[in-house]
Amino acid sequence: MPTNQQRREAAKRKLERQLTRRAERAKKRRIVATALTVGGVVVVVGLIYLLVVLNSGDNSAANQPTDTPQEPKTTSGPCKFSSNPAKPASKPVDAPPDVDPTPNAGTAKVNVKTSQGDIPLTIDRAKAPCTAEAIEHLVKAKFYDGTSCHRLVNSASLKVLQCGDPTAQGSGGPGFEIKDELASLPKPAAGQETIPYPKGTLAMANAGPNTSGSQFFMVYGDSQLPPNYTVFGTIDAAGLATLDKVAAGGITEGQDGAPKNPVNIETATVA
Repeated sequence: MPTNQQRREAAKRKLERQLTRRAERAKKRRIVATALTVGGVVVVVGLIYLLVVLNSGDNSAANQPTDTPQEPKTTSGPCKFSSNPAKPASKPVDAPPDVDPTPNAGTAKVNVKTSQGDIPLTIDRAKAPCTAEAIEHLVKAKFYDGTSCHRLVNSASLKVLQCGDPTAQGSGGPGFEIKDELASLPKPAAGQETIPYPKGTLAMANAGPNTSGSQFFMVYGDSQLPPNYTVFGTIDAAGLATLDKVAAGGITEGQDGAPKNPVNIETATVA
């Protein structure tokens, strides 16, 4: 039977073994925790590195600078033709040269060859010098070739065929605008808001002040309109005969719409 001294020594040795095992277990836990922490840091660093690499690689969409909005441009000559990037050309064409001085005398003969017959026109530079310069430029650039006259109006007060839009939708143009030239127009009579646009008048269509571009209208019957449309020439007798034939063919719907007999401009040339 062990003595008290022996029991105390045995208990002491047991306690020492327990303390040793506890220390070893604590050491292992610290090693595992350290490893997990280091592993987590490595994973995070790896993810950050991957994101940096992906975002700094050859990613054209991410690396391309944003486009700076382009400012409207105006030619330097007397006519000040203005180009607005928000209204691009419906068909490629440059702005007119805007020569100085602007030719303001004489006439130019233009023949518009259409699927319904020829429409000879006379452009009058004295009436609207800048408009005449722009239209002659568009004709020489073949802007009107292969386009359609998209609008025929046949009402009591307005009889016109409108052309000059390559899209044939009524909203297309050359990518530049021409300032109105209204000095040659008469003033409305007292109490009136319109003036006569006689049969044979050649004038510019617009969407408001100083917005004329390439669209023009040909008056085949005496009409009334506000004095807001630049008159720049006349329609020759042979052209009026062609317009009468187009008008007689009717309109697709109502009094204002596409002509039933399509009027396709094959060529427009300056004589």
